[in-house]
Amino acid sequence: MIDTSLMPDENGYFGEYGGQIIPPELIQIMNEINDAYDEIRQTSAFQDELADLNEHYVGRPSPIYYAKKLSKQVGGARIFFKREDLNHTGAHKINHCLGEALLAKHMGKTKVLAETGAGQHGVALATACALMDIECEIHMGEIDIEKEHPNVTKMKILGCKLVPVTRGTKTLKDAVDSAFEEYLKDPVNYFYAIGSVVGPHPFPRMVRDFQSIVGKEARAQFLEEQGKLPDIVMACVGGGSNAIGLFTEFLQDESVEMIGVEPAGKGLDTPDNAATLTLGSKGALHGFKCYNLQDDNGEPLPVYSIASGLDYPGVGPQHCYLKDLGRVRYESVDDKACLDAFMILSRTEGIIPALESAHAVAYAMDIAKDMSADQTILINLSGRGDKDADFVAERLSL
Repeated sequence: MIDTSLMPDENGYFGEYGGQIIPPELIQIMNEINDAYDEIRQTSAFQDELADLNEHYVGRPSPIYYAKKLSKQVGGARIFFKREDLNHTGAHKINHCLGEALLAKHMGKTKVLAETGAGQHGVALATACALMDIECEIHMGEIDIEKEHPNVTKMKILGCKLVPVTRGTKTLKDAVDSAFEEYLKDPVNYFYAIGSVVGPHPFPRMVRDFQSIVGKEARAQFLEEQGKLPDIVMACVGGGSNAIGLFTEFLQDESVEMIGVEPAGKGLDTPDNAATLTLGSKGALHGFKCYNLQDDNGEPLPVYSIASGLDYPGVGPQHCYLKDLGRVRYESVDDKACLDAFMILSRTEGIIPALESAHAVAYAMDIAKDMSADQTILINLSGRGDKDADFVAERLSL
């Protein structure tokens, strides 16, 4: 098996994916961020401060939970959750936001910029910036602002400047474009805190490293509690940060199958999906090479998912590499199955999942019934569904 722990290479490539497809002046800025990250992450002061925040501020380690009632209802394999929804701010996003905010403070940056789709990254970053006393500006598509109103309110309460994005599809891809344009106005003093394992090097590596705490905890917890590793680990995939956070620690365990679940939206046979690894082709997007959904001219296509955090036309370069290696299998789930899983998990276990996470829950429910009772599936429950509750209630006329 190829040692993927050595990835990316010194130029930020995972195989042929990743890199820095950006203007020369920005390459210098990105390399400065990379050097600062390499310097700070080795220091005991940074490691101790981040570890202290993870324990006493975030509430780590997040637990492993055996969904006994759900498993019984579905039949077959036992289903477990890594409860990232229990973190402070309600999702896995706080894991890398604290790291990025600490790095920005170390580098003397005056403002942190970011995009957000579902609002979880925005809330987590606004939280981290409030804690670090750094100005924060979040760009969010107008459609997502309407859809994810609870998170919009939280960001405003936390003191960040929220910039509505009204161009294009008014969703995540356009929010990335808008935030990056603002960043280019002063990249020396601004810090662009990318919200997933995407973008130019060093962000796919850096965000992966901060998120890898999920897999490190999960592997040790599962071994201690079950006496063996899970048969399957699974997570939803948009940009891919929660999935790579879980997968990284299991990559060398050949007995563990890994599955990433993308949004099929209204169907793979329609244009209304965001199944990048399923239907995409190789190209450049937002400063890096990856699989993406693009037209004949290489321009990003409009994408769609019921889950605002998954409607991105690209995906992290390490996921692309793992797909080509065959180490991770990527599947997709449509809106209906996602909503069904959302409601079933809520009413069997009393856990309301984020719509993003519900994609993985839906696929696990589908395959568990054909597995044996001594087999196990571990799902990264990447976020809680408070932000989605009103939208789902309206959608289902509850």
